[in-house]
Amino acid sequence: MRKPLNPTIIDIEASGFGSHSYPIEIGVVKGNGDRYCALIAPQPEWIHWCARAQEVHGISRELIETRGREPYDICMELNHFLGATTTYSDAWTHDSPWLNRLFYAARVNRSFYLSTIEMIATEPQLLLWDETKKSLEKRLDIQRHRASGDAYLIQQTYLETRRLIGMRPLAVRRTGR
Repeated sequence: MRKPLNPTIIDIEASGFGSHSYPIEIGVVKGNGDRYCALIAPQPEWIHWCARAQEVHGISRELIETRGREPYDICMELNHFLGATTTYSDAWTHDSPWLNRLFYAARVNRSFYLSTIEMIATEPQLLLWDETKKSLEKRLDIQRHRASGDAYLIQQTYLETRRLIGMRPLAVRRTGR
């Protein structure tokens, strides 16, 4: 698999973390820097709400009820925005079910493929990931935990870890005399 230089990243904020949670905001940053972000209107059957999740992302149920957009419109826009690309997530186990729930509610087939960032990041990158992400969050002065900002931070973390391992030659262990 050829690794993209600037991967397209997706991030989703949700009502909570359990099986009854649902997406409330979706953010994407493409390899060329183009961004997409939308608040998602809750559907009648989407009732679960976790106050602790709200503390993290700062999005209230009232905000998504008044400013959220319909899943159909968002899914059509995402398909148009992303086409038949591969989009990466650093939290695939959460983002995949939330993305599926969004597209199911819209009754729309997804045009793009969702994959985990581990499919393109190397082990040395992943070893630097958390520390690099924290450093970039401070340096980029990202104030709030929201989907589009997080997608950008994830993309920049991928790029910075690539740069860092490129600067650090891998240690070669010589066994011969």
